[in-house]
Amino acid sequence: MSSSPSQTASMGILQAPEAFNKFRLRRFAPSEALAPFVMHHWIVEWDLPENEVFLQDNIPNPCVNLVAEFSGSAVYGVSSRKYTKRLSGKERAYGVKFRPGGFYPFAGKPLSELTDGSMTFAEAFGMDNDGMNAKLTEALRSDQQAETLIALTETMLMSCLPHPDETVDRLVDIIRYIQSDRTVSSVEQLTRNFDIGVRTLQRLFSKYVGVSPKWVIQLYRLQNAAETLDAGYKGSWASLGAELGFYDQSHFIRSFKSMIGKTPEEYAGGHSP
Repeated sequence: MSSSPSQTASMGILQAPEAFNKFRLRRFAPSEALAPFVMHHWIVEWDLPENEVFLQDNIPNPCVNLVAEFSGSAVYGVSSRKYTKRLSGKERAYGVKFRPGGFYPFAGKPLSELTDGSMTFAEAFGMDNDGMNAKLTEALRSDQQAETLIALTETMLMSCLPHPDETVDRLVDIIRYIQSDRTVSSVEQLTRNFDIGVRTLQRLFSKYVGVSPKWVIQLYRLQNAAETLDAGYKGSWASLGAELGFYDQSHFIRSFKSMIGKTPEEYAGGHSP
């Protein structure tokens, strides 16, 4: 089992340079048996001065997360929009991030039904795991080590481990390609590169991921835009939008505000290239 801090990439954490001064994020590899389904375990910890509140904005990603907080635990589907986490006092949260499509073999139903929603452990993993919510929350509250939280969760997941699904690997490859290549801007590029029909691709994304391939492409291009602004971008909005595949400046600005909640200028803190 290995861990590493996450300061090298934003992973959807907006204005990451400031954010990583407020909390610590660690990630841990899953066991070999769960690796076909799980990307990593994660723990976020913060200890803020009295009366300080920090609002952390995050843009979504095409993955299901199992999340345990002091208030309780649940499994959350893909969020279709930016969400904000309120941090105060001393606390922590723990989670399991499934690979894109990796939760479908556990759920056995279209992940589009879980988009912007949540389900209990009993609903997700069977009634035998009904008490795991309380166990995990108690372990989190009592400051148990990461290894304890991971062992509890992996025991639950192993109790209902599905057979490996080759479609998950295929979807991971497609989404990794979208994420890593900033020039990907259309579904047609995916169909050509992976020799798959548009309708088949759309059905697979709806069933296994919960959102459309077009949405995932736009998500990562807008994440690229936010990361570029965080790094102190000095060019024009039109140039940045064109680089990321948006057909004009207004299209880029509208899409950015729809996902991020601010225009590029507002996000950059008033900087106007």
